[in-house]
Amino acid sequence: MKAFAAGEIHILVSTTVIEVGVDVPNATLMLIEHAERFGLAQLHQLRGRVGRGAHQSLCILQTPSRLNEVAQQRVQAMVGTTDGFRLAEVDLQLRGPGEVAGTKQSGMPEFRTANLLLDSDLLSLAQKEAERWVERSDERQKLIDALSARTRVVTVG
Repeated sequence: MKAFAAGEIHILVSTTVIEVGVDVPNATLMLIEHAERFGLAQLHQLRGRVGRGAHQSLCILQTPSRLNEVAQQRVQAMVGTTDGFRLAEVDLQLRGPGEVAGTKQSGMPEFRTANLLLDSDLLSLAQKEAERWVERSDERQKLIDALSARTRVVTVG
């Protein structure tokens, strides 16, 4: 790595460990074999290892000729933008956010009435309304008292 950074050697072959913390301004070309196997965040990190200097750079994503639909969308997203925020949005759409309170890191949450991706404006409005409701403690307590009076509470012990 030191020889590459110093310009003593001109080709570096690496595993994906190269994606973190490598800053070699003279790195101008990267070939990622089987790019379809990587997620968008990792591809974005890898691509960020080239083009750090004054010279024009190129990142080549090598894939088989046939890709499944999701892999094709990931590769197209990488080709279409260098904006990490946009890539994060595409990744969210493709993989889903996972569980809010749980261990799943991908997949769609199971809300009864809302879709986290399609209803973001509605969910944002609901959050603001909930915050407003929390601030109105007197009215909230009156409602709780009224509902409690209508409901029979049974203690099991």
